[in-house]
Amino acid sequence: MKKQLALASAILGLAVSVGAPVVSHAAYQLNDEVKDPTPALKEAAAIGVRTHNTEALQNLPNKDAIVVMSFGTTYKDTRAKTIDATVDAIKAAHPNTKVITAFTSHIIRDRIQQKEGITYPTPEEALAELKKDGYTRVALASLDVIPGMEYNYDAAVYNLYKDNFKKMTLGTSLMYWMGQENQTDQVIETLKAVQSQFPKLGKEDALLIMAHGTPDPSNAYYSVIQDRIHTLGMKNVFIYTVEGTPNLEQVIPQLKLHGIKHVTLMPFMMVAGDHANNDMAGKEPDSHKSILEKEGFKVDTYLHGLGENQNIRNLFVERANESWDALQK
Repeated sequence: MKKQLALASAILGLAVSVGAPVVSHAAYQLNDEVKDPTPALKEAAAIGVRTHNTEALQNLPNKDAIVVMSFGTTYKDTRAKTIDATVDAIKAAHPNTKVITAFTSHIIRDRIQQKEGITYPTPEEALAELKKDGYTRVALASLDVIPGMEYNYDAAVYNLYKDNFKKMTLGTSLMYWMGQENQTDQVIETLKAVQSQFPKLGKEDALLIMAHGTPDPSNAYYSVIQDRIHTLGMKNVFIYTVEGTPNLEQVIPQLKLHGIKHVTLMPFMMVAGDHANNDMAGKEPDSHKSILEKEGFKVDTYLHGLGENQNIRNLFVERANESWDALQK
């Protein structure tokens, strides 16, 4: 299998060392034999933490900042315990650096501004502000769980604005590497981190962790997560999604097959917002709790976002640090 992976990398012209030590911050680089890479080949090789230097701006002095990008939430309490708490942890790791929180959901940031009078900039607005204030190097960090549609927004911001700064880097989502090419398996890393909040399960108990889901092909991450759940020996733990696959209807037959009588529902999202409070735990007949109860299960809910978990916040700080470290090289 390693030979096949190495061959695939060689065809693309990537410098990948199969025998290299496990690292979680690596970004692939083009093979030295590629002397005149086209822009398309360079973009195709942009995997992991991304780095860009704008040659025309290299004479500018270094003035560094971090932009932390999150989808956001209108739920004030969970926002404080998750997003704000994680950004505070990143700020604590970089006490002398300007750190800006930016929301990728324009609708959410508009609603917060209208209801609370708090202005969270979009990533574009944050970068415009930094440019105006004379910042020349920016590390972008993501609070996304998987590299799905929202992370595509992060990558688009990086690609569209990288030439405006002397140097720009883009960190990865919480789970990015899956152990391929000797990288750290961040799916296992994340599951071990979140396991600290799992309830004790008996033979007739199950834990359903609810993820968001995405129309992007990265929805396949959820199958990988379920595989790693089995790898770690987490019995009667199932992942399902609100807007992807597997969905709740696909998981219910598995619960019955395993003789499950009692289910705990837990969000596998950064925040416990609308999806957790309404889609998952709501009182409406189409909520996941109601559907499961109608199917004869006893149901409990755990309404805490991943960002409330200290172990998860630590991992997000690591992801931000990886982007920062790349900025300093």
